[in-house]
Amino acid sequence: MKLLAKYNRVNILVTILIFLLGNVAFYCMLRFILMRQLDKTLHGEEQEIEGYVQQHRQLPDIQNTKEQWITIQQTNYPPAKPFIKSSLQFNEHKQEDEWIRQLIFPLAIEAKSYTITVSKSQMETEDMIQIIIALTISMIGLILLANYIVNRKVISRTWMSFYATIASIKTYRASSKQPLQLPKDKVDEFSILNTGLNEMTARIHHDYSTLKTFTENAAHEMQTPVAVIRSKIDVLLQNNLWDEKSAEQLLGIEQSINKLAKLHQSLLLLARLENRQFVTNEEIRFDKILEDKIAEKTDLLHSKEIELYKDIKETVLLFHPHLAEILVNNLLSNVIRYTPKGGRINVELSPGFFSVSNTAVNGALDENKIFQRFYKRSENAEGTGLGLAIVNEICSIAGFPIQYRYHDKLHQFTIQFSNENKL
Repeated sequence: MKLLAKYNRVNILVTILIFLLGNVAFYCMLRFILMRQLDKTLHGEEQEIEGYVQQHRQLPDIQNTKEQWITIQQTNYPPAKPFIKSSLQFNEHKQEDEWIRQLIFPLAIEAKSYTITVSKSQMETEDMIQIIIALTISMIGLILLANYIVNRKVISRTWMSFYATIASIKTYRASSKQPLQLPKDKVDEFSILNTGLNEMTARIHHDYSTLKTFTENAAHEMQTPVAVIRSKIDVLLQNNLWDEKSAEQLLGIEQSINKLAKLHQSLLLLARLENRQFVTNEEIRFDKILEDKIAEKTDLLHSKEIELYKDIKETVLLFHPHLAEILVNNLLSNVIRYTPKGGRINVELSPGFFSVSNTAVNGALDENKIFQRFYKRSENAEGTGLGLAIVNEICSIAGFPIQYRYHDKLHQFTIQFSNENKL
């Protein structure tokens, strides 16, 4: 959930809760005030009646209306004191049921006792309360709507610079020619964030440039002594002055030098892959690359008496030709290296996926480590331990999910091609 949406949700819920509680309190207070005013009106009628009786020693002439009427009843048991009550009664003047506010009080005239009931309709009061409450709710609704619009427009516009910063961070690469340059913002917090990111990426860019220069220089300088050592070993091996034991030692040195050279090339390739120095936007015939690589390894397959089953369909992708060759070569080399003599390899290619499987010897591999660098199936295994790590990195660049599974005594590697790369 976005921060703005979460803020709006909490803000609106709290605002509605406060307004609801406020409405209840306002209604109770308003009703109390209006009913108190109504009671004052009833007591005013009581005072007028009592004043008239004291002056004239008789009951006054009563003139009733639809909203207020007075009833007088002679009784031997009048109420002890005045009291007020509300009740739902039938209004004869309006011919309908409605809430009536009544003041009932005793009155004595020349030894005669009376019970006087002053009745007044509460409808005007209730109508007034309803009108005020309706206006209040309408105002609250308008306030909530205005608050939502303001939050959505103003705050969204305020956060635009934040999202622009995030977009710049997503597209930034340490291999860029210059550090990230984020502008200052009118909002202090965002300005501090941009300044901090600028300083951080400047340090990253400097460290990356230093490391890249060192790596390139080291790679260049390593190639020369390795080539010299290999050439001298070749010369020594061609010289018949060496006995068998010395020749074996020289062969061992040559194998180590060759392994060092392959390791050196693989590490450089991984560094270039991690820095995203390849663009996968060229149209390639993946099936043709696969067929060529299989043809190159035919002699090796025959020497190990490996049966190859293939189902290759025409597949055209947007990819990088050199990376495609490395991907296919590494997968094929891996399965051939670890397939036992007389084993089987299955190769399947379609526009949707590429799958390679081979006969398993020692059961399933560790799925959590299979694509890690320098992971080997056994201690004595040949290779640098970087082949599958390179394959995994290439798939990451291209957006091709790669999966390993152990099924029917076969190791199976499957690469799914994304729709964006299909043609």
